[in-house]
Amino acid sequence: MQTSALPDLAHTATKPVHWLATAAAMAGVVALAGLLQPRTATATATAPEKRTTTPVAAPDPATVDFPLECGGAGTTVAKQAPGDLDGDGRPETVAVVHCDAGSGTPPSGIYVLTQRSGAAPRVVATLVDPADRKTVGEFAVREGRVSATLLGYSSLEVPRCCPDQEEQASWRWKGHAFVRTSGDLARSV
Repeated sequence: MQTSALPDLAHTATKPVHWLATAAAMAGVVALAGLLQPRTATATATAPEKRTTTPVAAPDPATVDFPLECGGAGTTVAKQAPGDLDGDGRPETVAVVHCDAGSGTPPSGIYVLTQRSGAAPRVVATLVDPADRKTVGEFAVREGRVSATLLGYSSLEVPRCCPDQEEQASWRWKGHAFVRTSGDLARSV
């Protein structure tokens, strides 16, 4: 090792007093930061919230028989999303389902599933019936609302691969049923 021709600098020869001064300065900064909190950052004690000890799982669409006529071809759950749609604290599952098809674009159904304790999941609502001959593009469940982009055809001459109509739709639980809340107008793609 080669020695330096320069004199030793003060920070290269630390002593315990240097460490104490650094620790005191850091403690002062932390204390000052604690005193300079905004007024809205005050904490108040509240009564503990009631929570269930075990979370409730959303219904699994893989175990449900959907009301689709597929001629023995079976069904495909293309999309699914959980959410508490009726505000009872238990999640439902919304599933986009269509018949298994070797080719083409089979129409989709949008179904709401629920499940009571110890019971099998079941379909409680059909938001889009496959008989309407729509397919589902974008799909989401947020804040108790189901929204979807429905794709359709203006006539039988339009190839089934290429929908030429698009419609935005959403549903919300009101009272005892799902009510379509928007998207009544269709537009051409």
